[in-house]
Amino acid sequence: MNNESIDVKNILGLQLPSDPRWVNLAEMQLEEILTDHAYCEQKAATTCITLIQRYSDKTKLVKELSPIVTEEWGHFRMVLAELEKRKLKLGKQRKDIYVNKLIEFIKKGGGPDERMLDHLLMMALIEARSCERFKRLSEGLDDLYMRNFYRKFMESEAGHYTLFIELAETYIDKTKVRKRWKEWLTYEKEIMKSAEVRGDRIH
Repeated sequence: MNNESIDVKNILGLQLPSDPRWVNLAEMQLEEILTDHAYCEQKAATTCITLIQRYSDKTKLVKELSPIVTEEWGHFRMVLAELEKRKLKLGKQRKDIYVNKLIEFIKKGGGPDERMLDHLLMMALIEARSCERFKRLSEGLDDLYMRNFYRKFMESEAGHYTLFIELAETYIDKTKVRKRWKEWLTYEKEIMKSAEVRGDRIH
């Protein structure tokens, strides 16, 4: 295993780094990658709102996720501003194959705690992979301005995935959370192994 793989595992827990070709493809499709990034930020904000509505009795969850909604919506506006500055257009929202495959792993049936655990861990995983992708863009793009642009996102997003895990551990036995988190990481590794390398999307 190379140092980069070790770094990704230690920092984010991810079992497989992104294909290095992805950055080069993304750079050639800047309008598409910014469009997809904008929608990712929008969906992160709206998902946090949904979690707050669904689990309104969980005081810590509501308190901790409320500022994340504001932050993610701010990110959405930042990406929109970048598109406008470059005279690029916000394109159509595309089907998110990565997230749809993650949704398939949520346990069907079971109790409300199990469903909440999977919802929180899925969000943790999306945030971890997003952070890893932003890291790649911040280090691999030729454009210095865009490298710095994505470094800010990477730094901002870095703590989000741990927050979702911490929230899960607030309401559910830590051993159970960690066991299920490992299962999610293993499942996500297989998704990444079989995924087509495309530069028009963040995931």
